[in-house]
Amino acid sequence: MAKKRKRTDAPAEAAPAEKPDDSAPTRPERTLFGFKDPVPDAEPASAGAGAAVAPFRNKEKVLITCSRRITYRYRHLMQDVLSLLPHAKKDSKVESKQSKGSALNELLELRSCSSCLFFECRKQKDLYLWMVKSPGGPSVKFLVNAVHTMEELKLTGNHLKGSRPLLTFSTNFDEQPHWKLVKEMITQIFATPKDHRKAKPFHDHVFVFSIVDGHVWFRNYQISVPHNEIDKVDKGGLDKMTLIEVGPRFCLNPIKIFGGSFGGPTWYENPFYISPNQIRALEKRQKAGKYAKKVKAKVRRKMHEMNNALEPDEFAELWKGE
Repeated sequence: MAKKRKRTDAPAEAAPAEKPDDSAPTRPERTLFGFKDPVPDAEPASAGAGAAVAPFRNKEKVLITCSRRITYRYRHLMQDVLSLLPHAKKDSKVESKQSKGSALNELLELRSCSSCLFFECRKQKDLYLWMVKSPGGPSVKFLVNAVHTMEELKLTGNHLKGSRPLLTFSTNFDEQPHWKLVKEMITQIFATPKDHRKAKPFHDHVFVFSIVDGHVWFRNYQISVPHNEIDKVDKGGLDKMTLIEVGPRFCLNPIKIFGGSFGGPTWYENPFYISPNQIRALEKRQKAGKYAKKVKAKVRRKMHEMNNALEPDEFAELWKGE
């Protein structure tokens, strides 16, 4: 059997001292762009060499969507652009009305995106592209011309899906301030962030943006390097590197640059821009002018015949009685 514990008449020992509170301080309220207030009771980092500085991490996310009643050709172009950007998100169609700005800004906040490419189709003929930085802007509105999708081009180029592209720009992007702004927006939207979870750590294709006649022309090329039997690059192989076009192709004609997201003060307006409606109206007037010329020619012919009547023929009724 177990032995009984002896009783002791010694006074109870003093209660142990209270342990210090090791719990973490309460975190401040968090917002979309970080903490609202600094963390309380946070000790400032020492200025010595041991202080670690957090590296910058690009968390750019692009929302790609389109308007309703978009044609199949423009929808295929949107799908091609979506396949080229691994950091892009796709969403359902948005009604192309005056309230599209507020709806898209709310959608960008819900999807945690900082940029947007909105393909807006009007009259099932004209395609407009909005490049927007949210929520503070700016935003650029383009008219898209010379559209050629990957399916209709059928080019021989082929690159890895999700690989990071190299962005190249023509030198005239640095000549005027509005082109500098467009270049910076294109860089932030089309450049794939480093260490993105859907991106491959390879550079095997190039996005080329060049300005010709006041328009931005887009091309996508595969970087082709000759290999030997062991599947390694030959000596001097980089000098023999070639570019093979992949697609798609399109041309962007800038219309306006706004200071806000999908609107705001106008920073730049293209003085050489002519809307497609004006071009179609001019073509109709030219066709109408052809018909008016024909009508006027008939009237002139009748007036000429009336003023220059033929003399009666003396032999006209010679054989009439027989």
